[in-house]
Amino acid sequence: MNLNKVSLIGNLTKDPISKKISSGQTVTYFGLATNYSWKDIKTKERKEKVDFHNIIAWGRLAEIVTTYLKKGDKVYIEGRLQNRKWDDEKGQKHSKSEVVAQNLIMLGKAGAVKDKVSEDEQKKSAKEEVSAEEVPVIEIE
Repeated sequence: MNLNKVSLIGNLTKDPISKKISSGQTVTYFGLATNYSWKDIKTKERKEKVDFHNIIAWGRLAEIVTTYLKKGDKVYIEGRLQNRKWDDEKGQKHSKSEVVAQNLIMLGKAGAVKDKVSEDEQKKSAKEEVSAEEVPVIEIE
């Protein structure tokens, strides 16, 4: 049995970017910052590190993200890890890891609008019906 599941709670680093692909389906990209802290054994100092994640959402979930979320909003994301490789127009090879969102819960200041989107609507919205080759490459910095 295999398992590919990612759960993250963090804040959007930029406003979501939404595109329609050739099939007519909506795809939305955004960055998510997560942090963690620990106590240094030697110095007893509290340390903190921030990680940045590329998130991609499809279909109705992509539309929800675009409509209700903006930079700084806190969200809970469940999804799967996806690794993509491609050659650019100059023939250089690139690769990217991203989380394909399958479930999202709005937290923090965006929490007030989460009641407008039913849980059933979110569940049916995360259907991914295109191949990874159709996904446009957008860099989120």
